[in-house]
Amino acid sequence: MHNVITELQAAGVGDVRVEEPMNRHTTWRIGGPADCLIVPDTKEQLIDAIRIMHEHGVPWTVFGKGSNTLVTDKGIRGVVIKLGDDYDTARYEGDVVHAGASYSFVKLSWQAAKKGLTGLEFAGGIPGTVGGAVYMNAGAHGSDVSRILLGAEVVLGTGEVATYSADDMEYSYRHSVLQEKGGIVINATFQLAYGDRKEIAAAMASYKERRTKTQPLSQKCAGSVFRNPPNHYAAQLIESCGLKGKQIGGAEVSQLHANFIVNTGNATADDVLTLIKHIQRTVQEQRGIHLVPEVLVVGER
Repeated sequence: MHNVITELQAAGVGDVRVEEPMNRHTTWRIGGPADCLIVPDTKEQLIDAIRIMHEHGVPWTVFGKGSNTLVTDKGIRGVVIKLGDDYDTARYEGDVVHAGASYSFVKLSWQAAKKGLTGLEFAGGIPGTVGGAVYMNAGAHGSDVSRILLGAEVVLGTGEVATYSADDMEYSYRHSVLQEKGGIVINATFQLAYGDRKEIAAAMASYKERRTKTQPLSQKCAGSVFRNPPNHYAAQLIESCGLKGKQIGGAEVSQLHANFIVNTGNATADDVLTLIKHIQRTVQEQRGIHLVPEVLVVGER
């Protein structure tokens, strides 16, 4: 690994950090160190880095804002990639918006609303990046990325660059083909539509008010922990089993929203994983339903 880090530094692939604590990079504020974290600012730097890692067989993981992600206490072996400044952009052409992968998905939705564009209202409470949203088909309030994506530019694990349409992504609930094939979304294009500014603003305000009242936004959390099973809501199932407030170590099922686990101050990844398993087991025993985690667990077990 030392030789690869030296090669990445020599290649000028951007900021290269060794033994980087990953609790600095997740919204849960949990996680051990990564062997190496790089922040490429340009497509060329990213491609160079990917090719070096591909040549040496070094595993890599992509991070955005660190929501929806749990890093294990032992940390991440290999390289973590966080896209830099060149990817933190958004450009509008009429009712089409082009956005870089590290651009805030929430910010994009509010910008669109101010321009009188509809289609991104659902994203107003999704705390990740554009790249992460495209990768996982993020959604809320009955809509998701698959309904508005025109295309995305993706750097593959070999360093090649490809363009994916929404069909190419093979989208389903919180899933895309990239989760099997691998690849880094570096930018995306969305098709929106002109709408009534007041109606769009009212919908956004309503969603925000509901989130503020029902989600622990002021606490360290990662968003929804479990996917909603068919014809059910995970939060309702968890609450019906009396698990609100259940605590293991520093991890607690939120008192506001049962599908959120909060770090009360000193939670470890093991605390969170143990609580997740306890929730799954309890819901399975009492309701006969298996809850599938939505949160991505990365790192050495």
